[in-house]
Amino acid sequence: MDVIGPGGHGKSALLDALAAAFAAAGLTVHRDIAGLTELGADDALLLDDAHLLPPDALDRLAVLAAAPRGHLVVAHRPWPRPPGTAALGSALAATRPPVVLEALDRTGVAARAALLLGGDGPPAELVDHVFEQTAGLPALVDRLLGALLERTGSDCVRGVPLPAEPPAGLLVQLGYLVHGLGDGVGALLVARALGAPLESEVLVPLLGLSPDDGAAQLDELLEAARAAGMLTGDGRAVPLVSAAVLARTPQASRVELRRTLAEIELDRGGNVLAAARGLLGTGASGSRVAAVFTSAAEEALRTGSPAAGELFDAAVRAGSPALGLAASRAEAAVLTGDLDLALTQADQVLSDPDRVLPAEAVRAGTVAAAVLAHRGLLGRSADVYRWMSTALEPAMGPTAVLAVPALIGTGALDEAGKLLEAPAAGNGIPVRPPTLLAGAEELMAQGVYDSVAGSPTAALSQLTRAASLLEASQRAALLPDTPAALAALVAVHCGELDVAQSVLERALRVGLGGRGSVTRHRLLLGWIALFRGATGAARSALTLASPPGAVLEPRDELLAAALDVALARRAGDLAVLMTAWGRAREAIVRHPVDLFVLQQLGELWVAATRLRESSWVRPHLDEATDLLSRLGDPALWAAPLHWSGLQAAILSENREAAKRHAAALEAAANGSRYAAAMASAAQHWVRLLDAEVDAAGVEAAARGLHAVGMAWEGGKLAGQAAIRTRDRKAMTALLGCARALQSTGPASRTVAVEADTDGGPRTVPDTTAEAEPLPDPVSDGAEGPLSDREREVAGLVLEGLTYRQIGERLFISAKTVEHHVARMRQRLGSGSRGELFAHLRQIVGPGTEA
Repeated sequence: MDVIGPGGHGKSALLDALAAAFAAAGLTVHRDIAGLTELGADDALLLDDAHLLPPDALDRLAVLAAAPRGHLVVAHRPWPRPPGTAALGSALAATRPPVVLEALDRTGVAARAALLLGGDGPPAELVDHVFEQTAGLPALVDRLLGALLERTGSDCVRGVPLPAEPPAGLLVQLGYLVHGLGDGVGALLVARALGAPLESEVLVPLLGLSPDDGAAQLDELLEAARAAGMLTGDGRAVPLVSAAVLARTPQASRVELRRTLAEIELDRGGNVLAAARGLLGTGASGSRVAAVFTSAAEEALRTGSPAAGELFDAAVRAGSPALGLAASRAEAAVLTGDLDLALTQADQVLSDPDRVLPAEAVRAGTVAAAVLAHRGLLGRSADVYRWMSTALEPAMGPTAVLAVPALIGTGALDEAGKLLEAPAAGNGIPVRPPTLLAGAEELMAQGVYDSVAGSPTAALSQLTRAASLLEASQRAALLPDTPAALAALVAVHCGELDVAQSVLERALRVGLGGRGSVTRHRLLLGWIALFRGATGAARSALTLASPPGAVLEPRDELLAAALDVALARRAGDLAVLMTAWGRAREAIVRHPVDLFVLQQLGELWVAATRLRESSWVRPHLDEATDLLSRLGDPALWAAPLHWSGLQAAILSENREAAKRHAAALEAAANGSRYAAAMASAAQHWVRLLDAEVDAAGVEAAARGLHAVGMAWEGGKLAGQAAIRTRDRKAMTALLGCARALQSTGPASRTVAVEADTDGGPRTVPDTTAEAEPLPDPVSDGAEGPLSDREREVAGLVLEGLTYRQIGERLFISAKTVEHHVARMRQRLGSGSRGELFAHLRQIVGPGTEA
């Protein structure tokens, strides 16, 4: 039998076990070939380390193996292969396949650990640790387990965290073993420990082997290392062995090897990124090292790795000119969300663009424009694009379409259209290479343009496709906004909440746009949850994106403030609304008006009207009106603002303004089903101001609002119609409709608000804080001192709500609320407001006194 295995794989242990078995069976066991010329029927020859025998001994073994009598077991390493090895192996394989001893799997490691530790079985953490450190090589498994056991004892191994570093004594022991293998094998193990690939093109010059027969020398070294059990069978480095060889290698030698490895990779166009990471923090410098860091940083930037910034910094420290890398460092900073650094680096280039290549100036300008847009300065972003298209026109070239979203967002429709009409090359060949990034930029530009001057459906399709194209490229961060965010905004304006939610969840899952876009995507998901009626999920998204103490960029802060205000307004909590409004006032001041914030501006308009603070939003509303006028009053973007104007007019009881906004909505009704639903509802709101109630029409309009994601608005319309109609049957039907619409959103999908470390979005159940059924207006049970309706009114009184707010919450009039309070005071014998509150707290629990 032929037994093959690297050193430490158990060949000797197997031979000892076979020797004991043969002896127990009455056979004569021989452990040496000396003096043996033939084997008898009762002879067993068990020979270890046959790879060390001279050729004549191997020839004699081949003769013995071919003989019909006796038992022969030969164990040896797979290398070296002296003359005679092939003949012996062939003779042994004629009767039985060779036994090949391989590395242990996790089960094997667990078995060895159980044997050494005793007890019921080793902890899984210990098994994983040993397997990862040793790659399952049996001798290393036993050595590491023994060292851990000696260091901590079996009880401690089971109960305390495993050491981060292997025991020092074991590393020294393994270092002596490696030293015994020769300088060549030791150098190879050090190279593999430092991350050198298993390629002769790298290892031959790195190890200083002869250019003529270096490949053959390398093969010999690899075979020797594998046969000694210091590399895995496929040549991978073993962490425990790597730690041992690096521990005995001087720091200066390691740095020089890392430098040489990095320069070899740079020259051959190999994996510079991995080699450069090894050089970080070593203090290596010089033009070649700087070139290594620069090349690695560009590679990291292409893949969206956050290591790009650190590598660019290292390149500057190694000697690269800071200005020459400023644009690249700016782009890297955007990917990590450090917008201050990005803007500072970009500004260095834009302050003196003649000192850098035009392409670098364009790169810096693109970063600056993207950061300015993220900070809510879309007008300044558009100005940067305009400057680049003029001052850097040849270098800017066809990438000028990047400016289209910023131009349209600030009202420059004609200017954006001219950029989209740029001529293509002859024979229909695109001017730009048809990369994923180029395709995404062009689709995004066309989608934004079509949302204003074309078909909303086409716009949504183009923006969604742009987001899909860009998933493989992290450079979405260098756009004024991510195509996912723009697609979601257009989808919400179209009433397509499923599309909006889906594209944002996917953007979070793949990290579209880098870290700087995560907050925006989460907040937009919260906005969608609000529309679905899932206020619990909306609040979770807001808290996650804007935790206490967090400082958001102005664009994100405006969206967060609008979401905060919207949640407070829908809860009917005046105190919370006033707190949220304080945040919103500051956000309004910091963010100029652009096309993409009009829906949030509308929400703040309604809240400001309710709080009698319309002066805070009036200048912004004038800007919004002018912006829409310059864009031709596109129905997709104008309709939601007119809806908010209608709601503000109703709150202020301004019939003329309400009619004006209703007429504008009617004119935009053909733009989308979202606009059509608002237009239908608007007509009924205007009639409600004159106490005209078409119950069937109101219910249809309310359900139409619900269908396009305006569940709360639909419920409010039905509820207000109910308290204005004199037909009790119609009132009951409308109140039932209001309760149904406000307790559920337009769909039951969960709303994802976070991308976790596993790459999948975390979801929040589609529930709301107001999901309890609205009270039945005609049930007035008399159990206890208060009826059911009176207990509801009492609870809201204790929360500090006014009679009007309580009426809006319960769909009854303020007069009816006042009547309930008077009856409660009489029934409870309360002589004053203070006594009434004290009595109510005892009955319904504590609240917040206004």
